Amino acid sequence: METPTPKPPLTLYLAAPRGFCAGVDRAIKIVEMALEKWGAPVYVRHEIVHNKYVVDDLREKGAVFVEELEECPDDRPVIFSAHGVPKAVPAEAAKREMIYVDATCPLVSKVHIEAARHHENGLQMIMIGHAGHPETVGTMGQLPEGEVLLVETVADVAGVEVRDPDKLAFVTQTTLSIDDTVDIVTALRARFPNIVGPHKEDICYATTNRQEAVKAAAPHCEAMLVVGAPNSSNSKRLVEVARKAGCSYSQLVQRAADIDWRSLEGVRSVGITAGASAPEALIDEVIDSFRARYDTTVELVETAQEDVEFKVPRVLRIPA
Repeated sequence: METPTPKPPLTLYLAAPRGFCAGVDRAIKIVEMALEKWGAPVYVRHEIVHNKYVVDDLREKGAVFVEELEECPDDRPVIFSAHGVPKAVPAEAAKREMIYVDATCPLVSKVHIEAARHHENGLQMIMIGHAGHPETVGTMGQLPEGEVLLVETVADVAGVEVRDPDKLAFVTQTTLSIDDTVDIVTALRARFPNIVGPHKEDICYATTNRQEAVKAAAPHCEAMLVVGAPNSSNSKRLVEVARKAGCSYSQLVQRAADIDWRSLEGVRSVGITAGASAPEALIDEVIDSFRARYDTTVELVETAQEDVEFKVPRVLRIPA
């Protein structure tokens, strides 16, 4: 009888915080509570959060995901995703007398309020964000056309055409790379010295915490895996942050089946983290896959503890 080949040793550095943030937790809870209150189907405009596993699970429970409000019937509740929506969307839902619940993350809503306040004060807005991302579309859609100008890179700052360089303010998408954003803000302040910035950083606490944990884990790792969806901005930023922190092999995986094991041959230390919309079940699945192949030791790299919780809207807390 052959002796089984011993598994090679491997240390997994598990970044913390990782995975679900309070805004994602709240958004998922909103869909589940809406299904409990009104029964299926409940319509959701856009993916509630950017994670296929989460969306598929809610779909099985009776959520119907659509891209636009026009795809929803008037007589069923509709939920707006955690990323936020342009002002025109709830206005149209109200006009159609629909029941709607806004699952916009409160930290995104804070940016919306900020933009509206600056607009009332006669300032034109510059938004640092990614074109086409639902959060950027939602924030830009809070103000009339032309009132919010988008910049994605330091290079964009030089070409942006403003109405009055002395009457400007800026906001940012909440899921950006902290370091990249600092460079863009520096360029904005150099070109427009009187530009008004947020009282407090727009990039949310969860994005910041997950990036800091990756920076702390990366120096220990030969490879870094980020569990998250390819359309998740904060997950993609974690891959970039890990590479910049010295972990040249950093990859985004949706789940364990996506791991490229051949690329990890000979590696003895791997970092694992997850974007803010990735559930812990997917992280456990990845760890189990490593345990099946390696003699695995798990070490926690914790840089912060989170206890933030956001209340769900009142309409879901009162009986039907």
